[in-house]
Amino acid sequence: MPAPVTVSEEQLDKQFTYIDAVAGLLRDKRPRAYTHTFGCQQNEADTERIRGMLHEMGYEMTDNADEADFILFNTCAVREHAEDRAFGNIGALSHLKKRRPEVIIALCGCMAQQEKNVEKIKKSYPQVSLLFGTHALWRFPSLLYRVLTEKKRVFDIGGEDDIAEGLPVLRARGAKAWLSIMYGCNNFCTYCIVPYVRGRERSRRPEEIERELRELVAAGYKEITLLGQNVNSYGKDLGLDIDFAGLLRRLNAVPGDFWLRFMTSHPKDASPRLFDAMADCEKVAKQLHLPFQSGSDEILRRMNRHYTAESYRTLIRDARQKMPDITLSSDIIVGFPGETEQDFAQTLALVGEVRFDLLFTFLYSPRSGTPAASYEDPATPEEKQRRFERLLRVQDGIVAERQAAYQGKRLRLLVDGMAKGPDYPYTARTEGNLLVCVRGDGIQTGEFIQAEIEKTTLRCLFARKL
Repeated sequence: MPAPVTVSEEQLDKQFTYIDAVAGLLRDKRPRAYTHTFGCQQNEADTERIRGMLHEMGYEMTDNADEADFILFNTCAVREHAEDRAFGNIGALSHLKKRRPEVIIALCGCMAQQEKNVEKIKKSYPQVSLLFGTHALWRFPSLLYRVLTEKKRVFDIGGEDDIAEGLPVLRARGAKAWLSIMYGCNNFCTYCIVPYVRGRERSRRPEEIERELRELVAAGYKEITLLGQNVNSYGKDLGLDIDFAGLLRRLNAVPGDFWLRFMTSHPKDASPRLFDAMADCEKVAKQLHLPFQSGSDEILRRMNRHYTAESYRTLIRDARQKMPDITLSSDIIVGFPGETEQDFAQTLALVGEVRFDLLFTFLYSPRSGTPAASYEDPATPEEKQRRFERLLRVQDGIVAERQAAYQGKRLRLLVDGMAKGPDYPYTARTEGNLLVCVRGDGIQTGEFIQAEIEKTTLRCLFARKL
């Protein structure tokens, strides 16, 4: 596998020149920018870099699109619902564009990387002035400069699978931060559009990741989540003696009081070596999100997942043996084309055996351009919905029992925000990433506290600070 290509300093310097040029154009205008992100945490991390570039250009961020001079939607293509929401939001801005023709409306992300969507935007959404794909994100300053100076629409979904280091970042305030360690995906699951819009896997160099982590810790972030479409593949393309387990050990050695999380893991690349590193590293949260998608080997084969239900069970047994208190979560697709009642029963059986703390469950959504979109699918929507509801009932029963087991336990929590209810006014997370509402004196967002669980519900634990 060829090593990933890093955007050259000369190329990046050119983009910083455009940042300065846009800032010069806007110097006397005090412009405002509004951004909205659909989809995964990687999209959130990408938006933070766009916001960083906008900030350097002189834009002030706003939460009100109506008062913005620049509006950007960072889009997702994983599910049809996400695309529909994005198109709906863009369409609703046609009235704003008529009232204020000078406002710039931009679209980027995975949805923008697809030719069919590019053509649809060109023909049906004239209010969009700027569209750029995932590979062109680092060229955003030059693209925006063209829109401002040429007074015409700019569309760019070109580019290679490069890595751009050193882009400015504007992160949300709080206790949590995202840290991308790699981009793209090589797995080509038959239901997934990601490899087609995000490109092939390419890993950032470990020293760049460590540098950014040190900056985050110095800035006061307490929970840093390492991001990648398949973090367990990290390092395979670098030609260096490092894998994801080795990266965790390296980052664990960074001084400071913080938790490291990561997502997403792929079962075909998870290994005892990874679980050994998780168990040994005190800053790596004992939490594992390991999507299994289906408990049927035949469905897994049709999904092109490259593991079996039994190999998945073996992974879970190993993880729990090394980390008895680990919190487990997963993804499940219900109603994949060709799924039979027997296939679904095998999924229910696996859920009942593993007893996940949290499940993200989805009804299959066909994505144009993926192999599964053309698969025969004899099951009716009503059958799929009934299966989906059965899965939710089984999982809710498991969660209720697992949540109740926390009653009276004393845990270390990270306070991360404010709750809606007055009795427990703060929100926090356990090391296993379970939601907790907390009460007590002297609580501050962004601090670790010791607390005792007083009561539990299906979705939340309730605790008092000790």
